[in-house]
Amino acid sequence: MEKIQLFESKQIRSHWDDEHELWYFSVIDAIDVLTQSENPRKYWSVLKTRLKNEGSQLATNCSQLKMQASDGKMRVTDVATTEQLLRLIQSIPSPNVEPFKQWLARVGYERIEAMQDPEKSIDQAMQDYLNLGYTEKWINQRLKSIEVRKELTDEWKERGVEEGKGFAQLTDIISKAWSGHTTQEYKKLQNLKKENLRDNMTNLELVLTMLAEATTSEISKEKKPKGFKESQKVAEEGGTIAGNTRKAIEKKTGKKVVTKQNAKGLLEDK
Repeated sequence: MEKIQLFESKQIRSHWDDEHELWYFSVIDAIDVLTQSENPRKYWSVLKTRLKNEGSQLATNCSQLKMQASDGKMRVTDVATTEQLLRLIQSIPSPNVEPFKQWLARVGYERIEAMQDPEKSIDQAMQDYLNLGYTEKWINQRLKSIEVRKELTDEWKERGVEEGKGFAQLTDIISKAWSGHTTQEYKKLQNLKKENLRDNMTNLELVLTMLAEATTSEISKEKKPKGFKESQKVAEEGGTIAGNTRKAIEKKTGKKVVTKQNAKGLLEDK
């Protein structure tokens, strides 16, 4: 979810990662509001060099995402999580550091509040997707897929699966079983890099992803696997059921479900 946050009337580009439940903020934008530098990009370049010379891994650990630049084009830029940004701004002499820290805390609180109020969260997410040009039908499927995914990850936690790496590996097993591709293979097929894969799925791809994950959840609840190893087999079973459905659809329609075409491309073709 891309969003423009405002700090004292100045724009800071941000991205909400549903899977990891983290905000990512544009480092350049943060430096701009803190330093009021005429060239925040150069300021960041010099600061990165200084941090590296000091042995800090902070600059190296920053991720990169495509965000809309001032010219309207999507360009790759350095981004940081709330925690990374809080550490980074300690290296920036500015009277705005404390107000900025309070602002970051408020942004995080507002997100938590929205998560605790499902109706508010759903309304906001729907509006954000509408602003990006998605249809209401697609948005309804996407929001439902988030609910299904949350139910699955809650089930994995219950079974003792490690968050992060364990979740990612089981997700790959499900994805491979239903689509024929791991998550990274799927993204490579659709020429995606940092973009969210599910935000670029078509309606049918989302439906089959939900089927695979919902089925995996139900099988897991019945079989009660212990830990990652036993959950692997359940993930394979759930994904295979959706995979068989995909094959049946392809046989009837004569068309591939998973292709290079993605939802983003469909929007651009309008």
